[in-house]
Amino acid sequence: MSSPAFHTKELSVRYRPGGPLVLDRVSIAVPRGSLYAVLGPNGSGKSTLMKALLGQVPPARGAAFIDGRPVQAWKRRDLARWVGAVSQHEETSFPLTVRSLVEMGRYPHLGPLQPMGSRDHEAVEAALTRCAALDLAERFVDTLSGGEFQRVRIARALAQEPVALALDEPTSSLDIRHEMGILELLRDSAREGITVFLVTHHLNLAARYADRVLLLDRGRVAAEGSVEEVYRAEVLASVYEWPVAVAHDPLSAAPMVTPLSPR
Repeated sequence: MSSPAFHTKELSVRYRPGGPLVLDRVSIAVPRGSLYAVLGPNGSGKSTLMKALLGQVPPARGAAFIDGRPVQAWKRRDLARWVGAVSQHEETSFPLTVRSLVEMGRYPHLGPLQPMGSRDHEAVEAALTRCAALDLAERFVDTLSGGEFQRVRIARALAQEPVALALDEPTSSLDIRHEMGILELLRDSAREGITVFLVTHHLNLAARYADRVLLLDRGRVAAEGSVEEVYRAEVLASVYEWPVAVAHDPLSAAPMVTPLSPR
């Protein structure tokens, strides 16, 4: 049996020595070829978990693994070939066209000073097309709206042709058309065998698209499993500290969360 795409064992993280634990003994296993959604209130540790999985923050204890290997054992170039990452925030410090930014996704596949070949250009074109960003290709990045920039960053990750994607709030700033387009793209990518690790605030969209869900609460695992297992009103109300009702969407049959009045 192959190892999970990502997994952690009793992973704990703190940002300064003696500081509070941001993650506290989190153990997960992300199946290959799945869309795995990470949910939780602000400050619950979602982004920190993604950073720990990518080796961007060290564990205080426990460990994070990619393809069965400790993330610290991966060379950065090999890691960039394996996983395409989209962080929550990014700034560009010098003028770049959209095409140039997406072409950066091909760098892990090229040698030092090696020019891009036809295969690389095809991957960039395909990624731009899949993210509905081909019409933006010759624009400078600093002229884009927040939503356009998000789509371009996802295109860069797809241009890497990775085994897995790790995305932190990738649909923030997107209108409904492009938000749904990206989620359909991620769902299709999982069906094609790419593992998708998705950090999101969107409970109802996660319920519709995810295979498995992790619910974090103040750095700890509150629930983990299938959507049906995690989406229980009493669990969600306790974690989000707000009353909710859980029904089923008559069109998608997925659980649907409705916030209630506290009165």
